[in-house]
Amino acid sequence: MTTQRLSLRHGIAALAMAGTTALAGAAQPPASYWSSSWMASTQPIWHGDFVLPAGLPFQFNRQTVRQSARLSIGGSQVRVVVSNEGGTSPLYIGAATVARHKGGSEIDEASVRRLRFGGATDVTLPPGARLVSDPVALTLPALSEVAVSLYLPRPSQPAGFHFDARQTAYVADGDQTVAQRLPSAATQWSTRVFVSEIMVETPEPPRTVVVLGDSLTDGNGSTPGANTRWPDALAERLASRNVAVLNAGISGGRLLKDGMGRAGLERVGRDVFSQPGVRAMIVLLGTNDIGWPGGPFSPDEPAMRAETVIQGFRNLVEMAHAHNVRIVAGTIAPTERALEGTPLEGHYSPEKDAVRQQVNRWIRESGVFDAVVDFDAVLRDPTHPSRLASAMDSGDHLHPGDAGYKAMAAAVDLGTLLGDAVDVSR
Repeated sequence: MTTQRLSLRHGIAALAMAGTTALAGAAQPPASYWSSSWMASTQPIWHGDFVLPAGLPFQFNRQTVRQSARLSIGGSQVRVVVSNEGGTSPLYIGAATVARHKGGSEIDEASVRRLRFGGATDVTLPPGARLVSDPVALTLPALSEVAVSLYLPRPSQPAGFHFDARQTAYVADGDQTVAQRLPSAATQWSTRVFVSEIMVETPEPPRTVVVLGDSLTDGNGSTPGANTRWPDALAERLASRNVAVLNAGISGGRLLKDGMGRAGLERVGRDVFSQPGVRAMIVLLGTNDIGWPGGPFSPDEPAMRAETVIQGFRNLVEMAHAHNVRIVAGTIAPTERALEGTPLEGHYSPEKDAVRQQVNRWIRESGVFDAVVDFDAVLRDPTHPSRLASAMDSGDHLHPGDAGYKAMAAAVDLGTLLGDAVDVSR
């Protein structure tokens, strides 16, 4: 494969302004636009001495990997972005398809479309590369589920890794990319690899909201396979307005330092500002910046100061406004009893909670953000405000459950989010 087939990240963003029909004259608008409809932020794969296992196989070889995702907005054509980010060797994809997802490993056989890359049905990605497929005709409504199947005929190390998919991925022997369902012997696991974004063709310019967060945004504690993360519920509210909602949550994500992913201040350029048509971002970070130091995730790190977190948020605001992106801040949820009785407890102490409350007070009162969503007020127990309310709690006292995530999405004011005068009752 030639390097001309490779797509840099900025090339993906540029697709938003490229119509599928060539028009003469620079002044004429494109006939259509490319909009990102779903994404999964990629993470470096950590070593075996980290407190959590990565949950990945050592390699794939002569196997098909099938993964599903729910779109936020629909379109008449689709592109799939594949990723070898984090890979240290070339990734060879022997075949790839996209189809409507019917549940489990099953796809709608009539909807199967073979993906091509620069006209070819196979492709090699160098280490660290992303590549966007050629467009295929497949009409997909908003909030529909698709499945992407990749056949890896050679030994292939996992790459383009996302730890907490909240979806089941399937791995089966042989080229099963067009199979209606995979054999019952297919391996099942819950991380994502190789597929990092899905784009759709729309008749209007893209309008996009990106949510930059940690495990609460990634959906930890929500029902697997049910699409009940709070960005999912926000996407449901915005689907009728053709506003895409992209989930840039990473479990273990931090604002200031690398955690189980790159620091928010670093990855915001790739995950937020490079997205086509990004209008606004919501940031919900700080839990792990405050909670990790001195605990099992970062035992030797000194305690976090509120002033340090606040300065990080100030830097993020300046970056957002320099890119003409509205920035909405979410207050940090309570963590008392977080992961209690497990080897991972340690997020909470009275001292850490005092830092959290100081940061939250600044988020509410500073006026530096374009808007604020008070997730702390939505989720906390009014009689014990350093804890999650039982009705909102997934049971681990750190992550909300489905009801909590639904309440978080409902708390987002759509008018202040987008800067529009909209009917927020919808």
